[in-house]
Amino acid sequence: MRAGPAGTRRAATLTIPPHGTSFAGSPMDHTSKPQRMMPPELDARSAAVLREIVEQYVETGDPVGSRTLSRRLPIALSPATIRNVMADLTDAGLLFAPHTSAGRLPTERGLRLFVDGLLQFGDIGEEERLTISRALESKGRSLQDTLGEASAMLSGLSAAAGLVLAPKTEGAIRHIDFVALGSSRALVILVAADGQVENRVIETPRGLPPAALTQAANYLNARLAGRSLPELRRTVAEDMAADRTQLDETASLVVESGLATWTGEGRGGALIVRGQSRLLAEITHVERIASIRTLFERLEAQETMIKLLDLAEQSDGVRIFIGAESGLFGASGMAMMVAPARNEADRIVGAIGVIGPTRINYGRIIPVMDYTARLLGRLLG
Repeated sequence: MRAGPAGTRRAATLTIPPHGTSFAGSPMDHTSKPQRMMPPELDARSAAVLREIVEQYVETGDPVGSRTLSRRLPIALSPATIRNVMADLTDAGLLFAPHTSAGRLPTERGLRLFVDGLLQFGDIGEEERLTISRALESKGRSLQDTLGEASAMLSGLSAAAGLVLAPKTEGAIRHIDFVALGSSRALVILVAADGQVENRVIETPRGLPPAALTQAANYLNARLAGRSLPELRRTVAEDMAADRTQLDETASLVVESGLATWTGEGRGGALIVRGQSRLLAEITHVERIASIRTLFERLEAQETMIKLLDLAEQSDGVRIFIGAESGLFGASGMAMMVAPARNEADRIVGAIGVIGPTRINYGRIIPVMDYTARLLGRLLG
């Protein structure tokens, strides 16, 4: 996996087998300690030095000097030899010296080489599995709330911004109900054929009689018959155009308002982001703040949801993007990780991701994202 010239680097795809299985002889073995793998560009000494510098950068963010490396490297090298190796890695564009520091930090190209061939990761602990499972527990919660909890969980475990994407789906609807919330609001409850529940709040005419809500729900449920939401909308529109609804004016308003809450969105069509403030935690330069603001704006755009899904569809496992590699944003010093969520039929039904500084703990987050993506796939499947 050669790094290649600037502008042509590709993102790494790291595929982790399901828990309890492994790729025999693979450095990506999910059930045992991964073996070390050396990129063809580097000899053993250079690979060891680069790996240790990146791991220290991920842990502390500070430049690493030759004396520190001589104490921490798994192979015995003198500080003078390490300085020569560091100089070679710097000439190759894999390390740089910030300011006048004698220590080194990895460049984005060095980080790419690290995640392509030197990254090590293991399994997640039982406590983290429980945390993830609880975040994706949908019983008694709307899908939107569950996805929000999952995004917050990813943010907390990665110390970065967490993303959860549930693309637009058009499955059959089992039941619709309306519950009065006060004098001018009502809750719309939509139950899908797969048991998922979504809620929306709508505005209603002040003083709306409860009978109007009941009439609206009865009318819609009588026309479901396994229809999806778009099909139901078309049926209702045809009924209203032909004056076949037999609804009074207030009940008609409830029906229109209830269906309109999902118009253009579809069931589950959402990109939920939590932990954006974490992206500002280590920003010290004004120009970086401007880049982060641009990223925030992109995350709010509909095109971003489409782009994220495209990135996830190009991979079977966790995919890592350094800097501007994703094409989603151009902020240097930032990294993004994306994983597809697949259902039992191996169809992509969503995606998850994290966005953070390039010193994000890749080895820790990869198994977390893999496990979360598999659970989310079952939830959305």
